[in-house]
Amino acid sequence: MTDETVLENRRVQRIAVYAGLVLLIIKFLAFFITNSNAILSDALESIVNVGAGAFGLFALRFSSRPRDYDHPYGHGKIEFLSAGFEGGLILLAGLGIVGKSIYNFFEPQELSQLDIGILLAGGAGLINYILGFVLERKGKQNKSIVLVAGGKHLKSDAYTSLGLILGLAIVFWTGYVWLDNLVAIVFGAIIIYTGYKVLRQAFAGIMDEQDPELIQDLVVNLNKKRQPDWIDLHNFRIIKYGAKLHIDCHLTIPWYYTVAEAHDTVEDFENTVFDLEKNTLELFVHTDPCTPFSCNICQIKDCKVRQEPYIDKIDWKLQNVIENQKHNWSKEDK
Repeated sequence: MTDETVLENRRVQRIAVYAGLVLLIIKFLAFFITNSNAILSDALESIVNVGAGAFGLFALRFSSRPRDYDHPYGHGKIEFLSAGFEGGLILLAGLGIVGKSIYNFFEPQELSQLDIGILLAGGAGLINYILGFVLERKGKQNKSIVLVAGGKHLKSDAYTSLGLILGLAIVFWTGYVWLDNLVAIVFGAIIIYTGYKVLRQAFAGIMDEQDPELIQDLVVNLNKKRQPDWIDLHNFRIIKYGAKLHIDCHLTIPWYYTVAEAHDTVEDFENTVFDLEKNTLELFVHTDPCTPFSCNICQIKDCKVRQEPYIDKIDWKLQNVIENQKHNWSKEDK
């Protein structure tokens, strides 16, 4: 990740925090005007937005620090901690909203000026969606889990605001105050689910869970650029350190290559990976010598020591490159 990208991530996140503060004030103003639990649920989530956004900004600054003696893989893991913090706050906000709304079924409260509250909530929701769209797009472009998590959260907040407005409109036209609590409970449940998803993604990063989509994309592109002496690829793994990646794999090459030839082949493979995935921090390639059954998939046309006839290459894909074994031409490997 370039310095320019790092600065862009921080700038986008900083704008989101400042905008979140403004929206927080607007939503609480709408709550004090209306006394609506549904609007309070929206306002409480804005507190989460601001707190999580501020922590995310810190995480972006910290994760961009260069590698050092104590952190040889960099500081990117803190991005998963930031996402987990945000997910936890979202979850707590949702639980609080549901709890208060259930209480108000038994202790009703009077509502007022819902029309003004609806307008304020609608404007805040539109701004949230725009911010969320920008954050998520930039996060995917720059491979920042902090921006992606924040963007998804803001877009989810905007969707709940839309549903909240529809619910409040029904309350406004029917005069059924208890519907306000029902709307708040529904969207509190949606917020809880959003928090769970963000937490799930954060824990996946902390626990080095496999990212099938990332591996699939990289392997498909590697398959298009493979050289004849890249006979086989297996035990392919990716570990995320925030936006940075550590990749290790086994590459099968001709058994008769000298050390120098093997080095050049691996270096060519590494350069291809670095070109395809700019955020690769480290790449470890273990070389395996080919075996007689490798001849079935080996594309070297002038091999002087071939012991089995060439049948066809095996296209690399997620299902076969993650296995820790050499492949040959069989029904399982095709």
